[in-house]
Amino acid sequence: MNKYQIIALVVIFVAAVLGSAFYFKKANNKPMSTTTDQTAQTPEQTPPPAETPTPTPTPTVPEKAVATIATSEGSFEVTLDGKAAPKTVANFIKLANQGFYNNLTFHRIVRDFVIQGGDPKGDGTGGPGYTIPAEIGLKHTKGAIAMARLGGAANPLKESSGSQFYIALQDLPSLDGEYTVFGYVTSGMDVVTKIGDVPTEPNPSTGEASVPIKDVVIKSVTIKQ
Repeated sequence: MNKYQIIALVVIFVAAVLGSAFYFKKANNKPMSTTTDQTAQTPEQTPPPAETPTPTPTPTVPEKAVATIATSEGSFEVTLDGKAAPKTVANFIKLANQGFYNNLTFHRIVRDFVIQGGDPKGDGTGGPGYTIPAEIGLKHTKGAIAMARLGGAANPLKESSGSQFYIALQDLPSLDGEYTVFGYVTSGMDVVTKIGDVPTEPNPSTGEASVPIKDVVIKSVTIKQ
């Protein structure tokens, strides 16, 4: 092999080496594929939660509501004060709407003092099975409606009966600060007075002249807000 053939082989070899190096460099400088799945590079969107039905809102106690109390002696209206006694008013409205008071009686009538009703037993010892926290503040003026309660040391917090109520037949300031007043008669006070004049006989347990000789029935209590 002469020198020209050797030079030619060297040139071919060098060219081959340079060509391979160039190809390798070009291949490694190739940009990343733009076809990569984009959903794999971004956080998966969390599906929105299933829509929850809006819960029925708890009824708010109206600042004023009118209760129509229909009795066997006629009807009268009481305006309830939900601002001064919200728990008491809410309970009274609940019981009225449930028909709790229907066909109960005014079992206690004390002339020139009070008429009292709302006892399912009809003797002053009954109720719905719970008491209501005291909400004392309003005054016992004539026509005031208030909740009866257990007295004395057995009830130091002055919690009200769950259902028994009374209506003042005249101003009774001696009761202020002791019982929860939650409204006032605003129409039909003549009917309340008529009930207060029903003849009575002594209560065999207490001797108080307060048991009506005829039933005075609460036919219904309806609420208008």
